[in-house]
Amino acid sequence: MRVLCVFGEHNYGDPKRGLSYEYCNFLPAFRRLGHETLFFECWNRSLYSGFRQMNRALLEVVEQHRPDVIFALLMNYEIWMETWDILRRAGIAATVNWAADDSWKYQQFSKLVAPHFHAFTTTYADIHRRYQADGMSHVWLSQWAANPEGLQPPLPANECQYPVSFVGTAHGKRRAWVYRLRQRGIEVACFGYGWPSGPVEAADIPRIVRSSVISLNFANVLLQWDGGFGAPKNQIKARTFEVPGSGGFLLTEPAEGLERYYVPGREVAVFRDFDDLERKIRYYLSHLEQRDAVARSGYERTRAEHTYDQRFAPVLAFALSQKDRCSEQAGDPRPGRVDWEAFAAAAERHAMNPALSMLKRALVPACSMIWGQQRGPRAARRLVFEMSWRVLGARTYSAAGLPGRMFYAE
Repeated sequence: MRVLCVFGEHNYGDPKRGLSYEYCNFLPAFRRLGHETLFFECWNRSLYSGFRQMNRALLEVVEQHRPDVIFALLMNYEIWMETWDILRRAGIAATVNWAADDSWKYQQFSKLVAPHFHAFTTTYADIHRRYQADGMSHVWLSQWAANPEGLQPPLPANECQYPVSFVGTAHGKRRAWVYRLRQRGIEVACFGYGWPSGPVEAADIPRIVRSSVISLNFANVLLQWDGGFGAPKNQIKARTFEVPGSGGFLLTEPAEGLERYYVPGREVAVFRDFDDLERKIRYYLSHLEQRDAVARSGYERTRAEHTYDQRFAPVLAFALSQKDRCSEQAGDPRPGRVDWEAFAAAAERHAMNPALSMLKRALVPACSMIWGQQRGPRAARRLVFEMSWRVLGARTYSAAGLPGRMFYAE
């Protein structure tokens, strides 16, 4: 089978931030499953003159290579809803999107975009129930996992290089809590964007994790929107599986559903707040045999149940079954070709008219006065996006969406 992956080679499309997690883990998984795997870059906007060219390029790749499945991980509005509708009607490939942040993006993104795919995924059981309640039965409940190529048994704690480490972007509570731990005499080796050591290559992460007595995982997000601002909701992240799979000892914040995958205290360790984090670090640093036993159990559980090969095989099968179901419901054979007239009509709607140009010329300088010349244009784009999905809903992700028409470069 031929699988076309549609996401980014680098984190957030920026080569300075290193190779993306998806590029390093998802593509190899499909290849190990025996599939011919193709890649289409949709996060790095510097490769295209605009969203119109990006969307046309994707349709051309599909028409030329005719994949069986298109596996996407969209960030926002980079690929138009019209493009996904054209691909559905063509019947060339089953389309499926891996939704990464449904805990806070369901209302503003997933709920609006999911109807335009043959299949959709979520990693949240409670959000899966919301899809069902909203009439979307084409959603598969899955979860992050570990790369089997990086599976390694744990090192004994007395052979580890770092007492405590954290790999991830420096922001918000992460930075503050690491600073507080250091003030209390607990040194944390930090790797990733925003830390003094800078980003690390994805291939180096398993070595760092395996060489750490304790690997930290902060599971919360900065903001959750669900019809109103609420308390941050902890997430099960890829690191939850990557650490034990790489032979590390995971000390993580709690997250809903974590007990479905690991037994706290036996396969991973969980902390509730900062004081509990400090206590758990000191406890396991002074009880190395218990640390080694937990790390070993977490590794064995990951190897047996939580690899991407095990995750993706049913996702692909589900996507293909949903494509067949759509074809049966349509009652007529799919054309097997791209409707370029429909794309031309969509592209016609993706235009920067004088009113939008005037709005941008007023908004960007105002935001730049507040947030600076570098962050100001991005802040203007964010303001338009936040207004758009609340007022215009799904139109935000169409060719006529305001953020995409106004702010490609930002």
